[in-house]
Amino acid sequence: MSGEAEDTGGIGGAPADQEDPRADLIWGTIPTLVEDAARRHGTTEALVGVGAERGRRLSYAALAPEVDRYARGFVACGIEPGGRVALWAPNCPEWMLAALGALRAGAVLVPLNTRFKGGEAAYIVRSSGARLLVTVRGFLGVDYPALLAGEDLGVLGQIVSLRDEGPAGDRAPVHVTHLPGFLSGGDGVDPALTAARAAAVKPDDVSDLIFTSGTTGRPKGAATTHAQSLRTFGTWSSIVGLTAGDRYLVVNPFFHTFGYKAGILACLMAGATVVPEPVFDSSAVLARIEEERITVLPGPPTLYQTLLAEPRRTAHDLSSLRLGVTGAAVVPVELVKAMADVLGFTTVLTAYGLTESCGTVTMCRRSDPPDVVAATSGRAIPGLEVRAVVQGAVVPAGEPGEIVVRGYTVMSGYWHDEEATAEAIDADGWLHTGDIGVMDGSGNVTITDRLKDMFVVGGFNAYPAEIEAVLLRHPGIALAAVIGVPDARLGEVGMAFVVPRAGADVDPAALVVAPPGRLAEAFEALGALADPMAGAAVLAGSVLAGLDNLYARLLETASPVTEASAAEVLVAARHVLAGERASAAALPRGMRPAADPQQSPGGAFEQAFDEMGIFPAVRPS
Repeated sequence: MSGEAEDTGGIGGAPADQEDPRADLIWGTIPTLVEDAARRHGTTEALVGVGAERGRRLSYAALAPEVDRYARGFVACGIEPGGRVALWAPNCPEWMLAALGALRAGAVLVPLNTRFKGGEAAYIVRSSGARLLVTVRGFLGVDYPALLAGEDLGVLGQIVSLRDEGPAGDRAPVHVTHLPGFLSGGDGVDPALTAARAAAVKPDDVSDLIFTSGTTGRPKGAATTHAQSLRTFGTWSSIVGLTAGDRYLVVNPFFHTFGYKAGILACLMAGATVVPEPVFDSSAVLARIEEERITVLPGPPTLYQTLLAEPRRTAHDLSSLRLGVTGAAVVPVELVKAMADVLGFTTVLTAYGLTESCGTVTMCRRSDPPDVVAATSGRAIPGLEVRAVVQGAVVPAGEPGEIVVRGYTVMSGYWHDEEATAEAIDADGWLHTGDIGVMDGSGNVTITDRLKDMFVVGGFNAYPAEIEAVLLRHPGIALAAVIGVPDARLGEVGMAFVVPRAGADVDPAALVVAPPGRLAEAFEALGALADPMAGAAVLAGSVLAGLDNLYARLLETASPVTEASAAEVLVAARHVLAGERASAAALPRGMRPAADPQQSPGGAFEQAFDEMGIFPAVRPS
C-alpha cells in the first residue's frame, strides 16, 4: 500500500461542490473506508501522537495494517461479529486504532463518556451486552478499571488497558490485559481471517451504539449503521470543505459523534490528518495549533471564546487556521467576526444535530453570510426533511415549534428499547427531537430551547434560552441559566443564576430589570454570593433543579471556570437557597457534587458534556 497522489476533487473523488457524495455507496462500510484511504492517501499523515508520544506519526499506508493488528487482537480475545466492544478512554491514537480495529473485526462499537463514574459506565456496559472493555489507567489520575469494582457488569469478561500512566491498581473487577499483551495475542491470528471479517460486514449492519440521555431518564443506546455514518459525514465533510492535507485538531471527545464521526471518519474520507487533543487547555491548544500547523478546529462557541480571551494568544502563530465549525448554542455575530478577524478562520459554519440523527440535521453553507451563520444552524442536509411542528401541525415560518426530522440519518432505534424508540420516532418516521426552534423562509433553523425547559407565564410560553440571551447581552455576564418555578399569581415565573465574567464588577440590583415584551414576567434575580476561587458572583434565584442548567454551562466553558470552581458555585448557591449568607471563607474548595442524584447536578453535566463538551483542564480534588 504505497503512497499515491492525493485527490484534488471532493470526498471519495466526487465533485468538490457535490453536497452529498454518497459516501455510503463509495465505501459501504467503515472497514472498507480504512482500506481505501490507505490506497488513496498513502503517504499522507493520518494520525499524530499525544503527550510524550507527539513524535509518533502514522501515514495512511501505515494506518491500515495497524488497525488490522488491533482487529486481530479482538479476534484473539473471542470477539465475534456483532459483539459489542465498549471503549472508555480520552482522545488518543489508541482510541482511534481500537475503534477501527473493533469495527474491522465485525464488532459494534460502544463509546463511553470519560466523565462517567463507575455506576454510569457499568450501566452502559451491562445494557449493551459488551463482553470486552477497552480503557485506560492514569488519565487525569483516574484508574478507570478500578471505578467498576463492585458494579454489575453483565457479561463483561475482559478489560484491555490502552495506556497505563499511573500505578496499576488491584481493584479491577475482571482480568486486565495491557496493550502489548493484547496486540501480541493477535499475532497468532491469520490476517486473512480479519480480512474476511471486514468483507463480511454489510452497510446496514449496526456500527455503533452511542448512549445518550435524551431528555430524561437512563441513557439509551442510539443504534447507527455503517451506511448512515458514512453518508452523513461524507455530506458533512463536503459541505464544510474538508480536504486532503487538512490538519484537524480534534478537541471534541471521540466518545461523541462530533469527535468520532465528524472527526475521525471525516478525516478518513477526506484524507486529512487527525491530531487528537485529550484535554482542553487554551494555552496548550494554541501551542498545538502553531506546532502542528492546524487548519481545522471545530468546537462549541466557548472554545473559540476561550481562545480569544487567552492572554498569551498573540504569542502564537495561528495563521494556518482556516475552518471552524460550531453549534449547540446561538453564536453571537461578534464571535463569528472575531473568529475571522482575530483567529484567522476563513470559513466559519454552524450546524445542528443530535445523536439520534447521527449527529447531523442542519448545516450552514460556506456561501451563507455571517448573520445567517451566527443566527441560525443552517438548513437540512440533502436527503432529510425538517419541520417545526406544534401538536403535529406544521407552524408558519418564524413561529416556534418542535423540530422534527425524517430521513436516512435517523437511528434505527434505541438498543433493545422499543418503548423509548416509539416515543422518539412516530409512525410516519419523524424523529421528535425535543428541541424548540423556528425556521425562516429559506429553511434555516434556529434552536431556541428544549421542549421540556419551556414554562408558561400567565398563559404565555416562555423559553429559558430567550431570557438567557437577554441576560448575556450585559457586558459583565459570562453565563446564565434560567428555569421556570411555581408562582401563585402567574402559575410560573422564570428564575435565574448568573455568573459574571472574571473580574467584572456586577451589581445584582442592576440585573433585576425586566427584559422587554412578554419576557418581562419571566425573569427574576435574587441575592448574591461571591465565589472565591473563580472571582465570580452567583445571583441565586432558583431552586435545586435549576442548578443542573448552571452546572452544565459552567463546565462547558472549560476555562477559566473549571470543574472545581463550578462545584464551589453550587455550594454557594445551596447556602443562598437555604436562606443562608455564608462567608466566602466558609465555601469549600474543590468540592465534588454529592453522590446522591437528588442532591447532585452531575447528571445534567453528563448530558451537556455528551451533547457538546470540552474537558476542563482542572478537576476537583
